[in-house]
Amino acid sequence: MENTGLRTEFFRRLGPSDQTFALFDYLPGLSFFVKDRDGRFIALNRRGCEYCGVPNEEAAIGKTDHDFFPKSRADEYRADDFAVMESGDAIIDRVESAPEDAGSPRLVMTSKVPLRDKRGTVIGVAGFSRQIERIQTPSGSVDAFANVMSHLHENYADRLSSEDLAEMAGLSVSHFERRFRRAFGSSPRQYLVRVRVEHAARMLQETTKTVSEIAHACGFYDHAHFSRSFRKIMQQSPSEYRSR
Repeated sequence: MENTGLRTEFFRRLGPSDQTFALFDYLPGLSFFVKDRDGRFIALNRRGCEYCGVPNEEAAIGKTDHDFFPKSRADEYRADDFAVMESGDAIIDRVESAPEDAGSPRLVMTSKVPLRDKRGTVIGVAGFSRQIERIQTPSGSVDAFANVMSHLHENYADRLSSEDLAEMAGLSVSHFERRFRRAFGSSPRQYLVRVRVEHAARMLQETTKTVSEIAHACGFYDHAHFSRSFRKIMQQSPSEYRSR
């Protein structure tokens, strides 16, 4: 029997997929998932459950990213999934923010591949994210960005310029902004605003501070600027978000 035939026969005899997926629970720092074409979770490992804030896989099956993450992030995840399924091309080792608590400074490296049925039709997407600790690249850019991101998330309420962040990364401003946009899909300024909005959203949920107090605490220069930025990212006003 040819090698491909041997493999096909073995997997044909294999029982439920759960026993294979269970292996992903034992890979530290790795989040694994499978979604169908509608973005519904079909499989999720232990780390993925932690990101979604659910006690077990069963609690996430049939739900989507929009049930667990801020709309802006969920929209990004869904757009990536759709692009992979429509093009049939994988996303490999892309650096992005970890899908956890708002304002997290952690970075993950994400890969996604299309899943096909026996006729070759794409029916979903599978992927994993692994947290970046110290990953060396020829340019050293991942480590440099890890330091920048940690500083940005810890000091999000301060006046942070691209010049300051570029100097921290050891890059020219233009080079830094190009690499930042390529890695995170937005400019440093846009990313900073999103971090501030996510922190503000958490404060709206967890504190009794006024909207103006929260705006000031998160680095917005006035109430109007905060409200515009919040609505653009969260699709509702700060007051509407708090009431919901």
